[in-house]
Amino acid sequence: MNYPLHLAILVLLWGYIYTSWSLMGRLGLVSFGHGAFMGIGAYTVVMLWNSYSLSPWIGAFVALALSAMVAVVIGYPCFRFRIVGHYFALVTLALSEVARLIITAARDTTGGSLGATPVTALHQGNTMAFGALQFAGKEIWLVIVFAFWLLGLWVWRMVDRSMGRLALQAISEEEEAAASIGIHVTRAKLRITIISALMTCVGGILYAQYQLYVNPDTVSGIAISLQMVFGVIAGGMFVMLGPTVGAAFTLLLAEGLRLAFGNRYPALDTTIYGVMLVLFIIYMPKGILGAALDAFRRKPQSAP
Repeated sequence: MNYPLHLAILVLLWGYIYTSWSLMGRLGLVSFGHGAFMGIGAYTVVMLWNSYSLSPWIGAFVALALSAMVAVVIGYPCFRFRIVGHYFALVTLALSEVARLIITAARDTTGGSLGATPVTALHQGNTMAFGALQFAGKEIWLVIVFAFWLLGLWVWRMVDRSMGRLALQAISEEEEAAASIGIHVTRAKLRITIISALMTCVGGILYAQYQLYVNPDTVSGIAISLQMVFGVIAGGMFVMLGPTVGAAFTLLLAEGLRLAFGNRYPALDTTIYGVMLVLFIIYMPKGILGAALDAFRRKPQSAP
């Protein structure tokens, strides 16, 4: 029972993280740096708890502030000087890898490439430590992650109904024309970037507290950023539940590869992600859910 429940929690958690990324991706801002925001969330909370016994509830505010600051520092110059398209993607790609290298280099504090484990607050007979955000039962984590997954869908819906979405769509099609009709390009881009970064940071916090282990390769870096991009594209970037479908697809793919090949080919999953990303972009640009919805709409209606 624990293993299916574990998979369900991970699908919902990654579905939330992928939804966070897609807020930018579907509006023309393709970021390869969201692994940095996830790493900031995961490591800030764990390090503050281990080093200063600071509750993850307080550490979460510190992590969110750091993520917002990094999003502004990276986003504002890019948007102000109109670094768009492939160039913006390359800047964010560097951000993701820099975050991983910093975590690895600060090994005395973070544990380096070996990772770190939060100090346990679950003593004998104690199955819940609310202040430390640690719970022995997976059922509690299912409820928590499900609530945040619903919150992610709600944010998607609010963004979808806002005037900001229309502004960003206009900017993605023709930035100079959008600016000429009064749209504040830098402000619109920066707003959605900060929202996406903060949501991804929360995803990193939840991941660290659920797994009770953080590693620079599993919560930050290029590989995690590419996993987000592939999952969203595979599931369907422009459909609300597309990122969740992509999360289920990537998780089942990773589990299948692990069971089939074990650890004999360490980079096999990343290689397959890359190949399948190209194939999805060419042959199924709307993703699994988007293609399924299109096929359903094209299905001829039977005569009454």
